[in-house]
This record gives sequence, C-alpha cells and structure tokens, in this order.
Amino acid sequence: MVNIIIAADSRYSVNKNLIRQTVVDTLGKHKISGQVEIGVNIVGDRKMHELNHKYRGIDSTTDILSFGLQDPSSTGFAAYPDRILRLGDIVISHAQAREDAVSDGISLDEEIRFLLEHGIDHLLGFHHPE
Repeated sequence: MVNIIIAADSRYSVNKNLIRQTVVDTLGKHKISGQVEIGVNIVGDRKMHELNHKYRGIDSTTDILSFGLQDPSSTGFAAYPDRILRLGDIVISHAQAREDAVSDGISLDEEIRFLLEHGIDHLLGFHHPE
C-alpha cells in the first residue's frame, strides 16, 4: 500500500488523482512495493523561493525540491520497525509548473507528472549528473 500525503493550498487547482496515480506508477516502474509513504506539497513561488534559499542557498525560486529522509544510493533504505518505507517529501511550485507547461506547450497535469517522476527518482537515489 502506498500512502500519499498531498498538501495544496486551495487556490491551486491540482489533480490529486493524477498525483496519486503518478506516484504509484513511478514506484512500480522502480519495482518499489509494500508499505510506502511519500508527501507531495504544492506551494506558491514565495514559499518555494524561501525553501530553495534555506536548504540550497539559492536565492531564487525553482520548480521542484525533494527532501529525502536519507540517500538510498549511499546507505540503502533503513529497515523501519513498522516496515513502512518513508521516502520523504516532494515540493512543487505551482507557478513554476504552470510557467514550464506553457513554455513547453503541454498541460499543467503533464508538467506535474514529469516533475513528480523526477522528484521520486531523487528520493530513490537516482540523481542527474552534475
């Protein structure tokens, strides 16, 4: 069972079913099964700017941030006593996702799907080259 905790300000229209399905599909693609928990937060640009500055030292907004509970590429996943794999949280800027979607000529749902897949990859330890 996958427990997906979705938090979004009411002024941002998001397709929660799409978010749930994307998380389940992406975990399945990576053969992650069992009890899994992940948080997805949809925020505004002001909040994203604040988080990006606080945690990455970058004084601007960004489209997505991932906050893993640990880096599985270096340590593997911890064996939690309750057997729930808590991956961490993904934060998406609604404004940046909308702007990227318009720029790429795709729907907001498609952009959010892309960002979620990217964020989950990071939580699972798959990082793009620097």
